[in-house]
Amino acid sequence: MPIERMDHFTIVTKDAAATAKFYGDMLGFEPGPRPNFMFPGEWLYSGGKAILHVIQKPEIPEGAGVLDHMAFWGTDLPSYIAKLKARGLSYDLRRLPEGGPGAGVWQLFFLDPNGARVEIDLPASEIKPEGA
Repeated sequence: MPIERMDHFTIVTKDAAATAKFYGDMLGFEPGPRPNFMFPGEWLYSGGKAILHVIQKPEIPEGAGVLDHMAFWGTDLPSYIAKLKARGLSYDLRRLPEGGPGAGVWQLFFLDPNGARVEIDLPASEIKPEGA
C-alpha cells in the first residue's frame, strides 16, 4: 500500500492561540472544525483541508519526538520575506543547485513560536527580493 500524500503535521505547544495566529499570519491557514477532544487545541486549514493540528499542553513532554521541519509549497517569495522582516524573524533563503531534482527551487526556512522549523518551497521562476 503506497503512501499517497502527506495528511497533516501536529505541533505541541503551550499556547495554541499564538501558534494558530502565527500560521494564520504567515501561511494563511484558517481555524476550522476539530473533534471534541478532551484537551485544548486547534486544527488549521488551507483550501478546505486540515493541514496542521495544534495540541496545547501545560508543558512540552520531554522525549515526545523531534520534528526537524515541515515543508509547504507556495508562491510569492517577496511577500513571505516581507512578512518575516515585518515581524523581526530570522530566516534562511536557499536555492537548490542546478543539474539535479528541483533545480533552482527556492527554499525559505524560519522558526515558528515553538521552535519548529518551517520550510516553504517556491518555484525556481520566483524573483529573489531585494535585500533577501
